[in-house]
Amino acid sequence: MRFEIEIPPIGGDAVAGAVRRRWDSLTKPPGSLGQLETLLLRIALIQGTAEPRAARKGLAVFCGDHGVTAEGISACPSAVTAQMVKNFLAGGAAVSVLCRYFGITPVIVDTGVMTGPEPGVEDLRLGAGTANFVETRAMTEEQTVRALRNGRALARAWSGRFDIAAAGEMGIGNTTPATALLCAITGANPGDVAGPGAGLDRAGVGRKADCIRRALARHRDAVSSRDPMAILGALGGFEIATMCGFYLGAAEHRLPVVVDGFISTSAALVAREFAPAVTDSLLFSHASAEPGHAAMCAALGVRPPLALDMRLGEGSGAALLMPMIDASAALYSGMATFEEARVSLPGSEAARP
Repeated sequence: MRFEIEIPPIGGDAVAGAVRRRWDSLTKPPGSLGQLETLLLRIALIQGTAEPRAARKGLAVFCGDHGVTAEGISACPSAVTAQMVKNFLAGGAAVSVLCRYFGITPVIVDTGVMTGPEPGVEDLRLGAGTANFVETRAMTEEQTVRALRNGRALARAWSGRFDIAAAGEMGIGNTTPATALLCAITGANPGDVAGPGAGLDRAGVGRKADCIRRALARHRDAVSSRDPMAILGALGGFEIATMCGFYLGAAEHRLPVVVDGFISTSAALVAREFAPAVTDSLLFSHASAEPGHAAMCAALGVRPPLALDMRLGEGSGAALLMPMIDASAALYSGMATFEEARVSLPGSEAARP
């Protein structure tokens, strides 16, 4: 089975010029709103319009379990994944509260929780958790391709439903495959980038790093091949692979996606290996406190605007970027121009002959 996709880079000098002229015509010094200006410009370029839309927001929480938890790499048992799915559906999780507060529609996606599916989830199950990648491939080739296709199809459906999307995740043990993917793609040392996840102590982090080293050695052929399909299947997770497909499908349909933290960024790292232009359609939300996230962002060449020392996941950081997007859109459409306000500043359009 194969998964092939081509994503043209976003472009549009006309759109970029129109957005910049609008920003510069408003009653402020040019560029003085900083990242709020560049954030809306990016959304405009993705959507291909100088009148970007951000009113309809959806946040997908991709959930799945991991066989590698058998190696003692998580402070929590795998059963917590299913418990948290119920918590999401009941509206009691952190991301649930943020979605309610900011007017975001949450969608819980079961890609392979050990028990389930629960009523109310988007059922994209590929099995009852992945295999232990220290012993064998995390996913079969068929599961890997299905996950990518499932995510791509979900993005296609969302492109008609939402103006902007966000992606988060839940899966006990998933910082381990995310770190393994980082190491496989960038060559990072597991000892340098493995972190505490849900609360490991120093000894636990050491076990995690050793587990990743053994997995990289077992799957050295996949890693050395540089084939993203082989690497993702060997070391990934159902939720990470489905999220990867979601990013790729969203880029196809010019749907902006806000990326959450460490796990969500690992999916972006893999997606770029499939189609480098995919990152043009991604908005990175926050700098995770998980040690490997800085290495991921450096590899992708991105600088998330929020630095809140968070490492919760779920899409919580992505949700927190949404009010910034709303603020940017409100300023862009609602501020008076220099001409309208009869204000003249050096360098403003109203001051030009």
